[in-house]
Amino acid sequence: MNNMEKIQELRHFLARYDLPQDRPPLTLGHPQADAVLGGGLRPGVLHEVFAGNWSAGGFAVALAILAAGTKPLFWVRPDYEAMEYGAVSPNGLLELGGDPRRLIVVRTRNAADALSASADILGCPHAGAVLLEIGGMPKCLNLVAGRRLAFAANESGVTVVMLREGAQAEPSAALTRWQVSSAPSRADDDDWGNPVFDAALVRHRAGGLGHFLMQWNPEHAVFTTHPGAVVAAPAHRPAYPQERRAV
Repeated sequence: MNNMEKIQELRHFLARYDLPQDRPPLTLGHPQADAVLGGGLRPGVLHEVFAGNWSAGGFAVALAILAAGTKPLFWVRPDYEAMEYGAVSPNGLLELGGDPRRLIVVRTRNAADALSASADILGCPHAGAVLLEIGGMPKCLNLVAGRRLAFAANESGVTVVMLREGAQAEPSAALTRWQVSSAPSRADDDDWGNPVFDAALVRHRAGGLGHFLMQWNPEHAVFTTHPGAVVAAPAHRPAYPQERRAV
């Protein structure tokens, strides 16, 4: 294979990566967020959730539960994540509306192994979703690694939710990026156990941005509206300048 053929193959790869397959979106249940996202969460792509505080990881778990549906949910995390942020609780997952019987926890030695394990899981189309938890700023999690992960997700149709804790946002291949913190529940809320999230959609390669208060309903595994400010950017607004898009 000569250099020109290699360049054409690379362009073909990037074109397929940059344009995810047109799969029906998964309705979040929050009207404003669904509208900005073009109908809901896009399956078979990479989504990032950056945690603003300790409880924001529940938002990533909720997205993964919604994306997995009735298929297995793989939670991939390095060993140090369990020591830093605590172990996965089957009871906690059940209270969030997930099914512990469909949860498969994969613990690895480091972030590089977690990326490798996630790529292997994405090779199986029978998986429902992958929740990849990586804290800090490991060198192995660069733009190339993210593109490989996004490409594998697009090929298999399996959604990847990457939870970033103690990390700073950098260029990535994710279709959406969320900055999430916990929010107080309503004083008159009968569903006192339902978590509320202050979720900002700060990057969306396919449309607009927005800032929402979203309450998770574990019984129906959907988000609902919550009284408070909802600030959404126009649906046609790009997440970042056109000249920075991959070609």
